Amino acid sequence: MARTTFQGPVRSLAGFYTQGPASVVNLANGTNTVTLDVASYAGKTIRTNDATLVITLPSINTTANPVTSGPGQDPNTVNNVGTTYTFVVETTASAWALKTDGTDKFIGSMIMVDTDSSGAVTAFAPASSNDVINFNGTTTGGIAGTTVTVTVLAANKYMVTGVALASGSVVTPFADA
Repeated sequence: MARTTFQGPVRSLAGFYTQGPASVVNLANGTNTVTLDVASYAGKTIRTNDATLVITLPSINTTANPVTSGPGQDPNTVNNVGTTYTFVVETTASAWALKTDGTDKFIGSMIMVDTDSSGAVTAFAPASSNDVINFNGTTTGGIAGTTVTVTVLAANKYMVTGVALASGSVVTPFADA
């Protein structure tokens, strides 16, 4: 089915759901680096199976639609506010990174679950300058089963939530490029 655009609110009395093989994208072992784009990755579950994967999120674009676009919102807009990317780590990371273009920063928080004998739960929030999430498979998380969701919230702001599985004395996965 082709892309469909609605103008105005859409109401469903029974809800919406996504299904089928195109709703899950697999970044397989050997990919190593990938730059995401909105059309191919937004709104999908992204499986990561590369311990040294480096993922770059799309640059945030808050451009308003031109007045010449007609009534309602332009279906060809490049504005990506509200787009969401969900990552599932299926192969334990050793040098896995999720980064922005350097201008965009993370806000929000991640829960870190220590999977060794302590079972401690800690939460980390990014500093205002943080534009990278690093997983090493131990102290910064990234053990198989880790999940991260990022949503374009506003200009220069990716909201991040997630649960990172870690071991040892856990530390923040957030960093500056």
